[in-house]
Amino acid sequence: MAKKIKTLKLEINDTYQTIACNSEEILFKEKGSKFFGYAFPIEHEDEVKPIIEDLKKLHPHAVHYCYAYQIGIGNKTSYRANDDGEPSNTAGAPIYGQIQSFGVTNVLVVVVRIFGGVKLGVGGLISTYRTTAQMTLEVCEIVEKTIDVAYLISFDYKNMNKVMRVIKEKKLEITSQEMEIDEISGLPIGKILIKTRKKNAETVFSIFDLMFEIDIKLI
Repeated sequence: MAKKIKTLKLEINDTYQTIACNSEEILFKEKGSKFFGYAFPIEHEDEVKPIIEDLKKLHPHAVHYCYAYQIGIGNKTSYRANDDGEPSNTAGAPIYGQIQSFGVTNVLVVVVRIFGGVKLGVGGLISTYRTTAQMTLEVCEIVEKTIDVAYLISFDYKNMNKVMRVIKEKKLEITSQEMEIDEISGLPIGKILIKTRKKNAETVFSIFDLMFEIDIKLI
């Protein structure tokens, strides 16, 4: 009797937890110092600097604008923890620890400190920044999102119904669509930008790639 060969299909992780929107301002006081906590959903590292600049305008008398962020999931995760002048690992690291504890990504947490005249010491700083970050994330709505892949589908207008049928059957999200006139043939050409979950991307690509007179490419 021939042996049955088992094949393993790896499950693609294409979901992640993040915060739904900017948090409300959180205030935590410790020995005269004020710690203001904020959380922001972000997609790219270059979003961080403008947010910090806005907080500096909001709190011009603060002495430290400490933060941590994490972007991405799995082996494509990037993060940073910034102490902004506080003793090493007393601010950014505890803030980042709370991001990890809440299991969220694509998020920036900032704690702004206005000094109250009393030094808190290393232990006190770690505890205070950790507590402020925790309080900030606790007021956030945490949501699950999917990692999506975008494709551009191009086709002759006569094939519109075939394309739309697949989009409907596979419940694909249309990001944009347009019609233009081909310079050579003078015939209308359709272009539709779609999104699908990462775990379904290979199947969706194969369906359109095998269809006659229809072009699909990754965006």
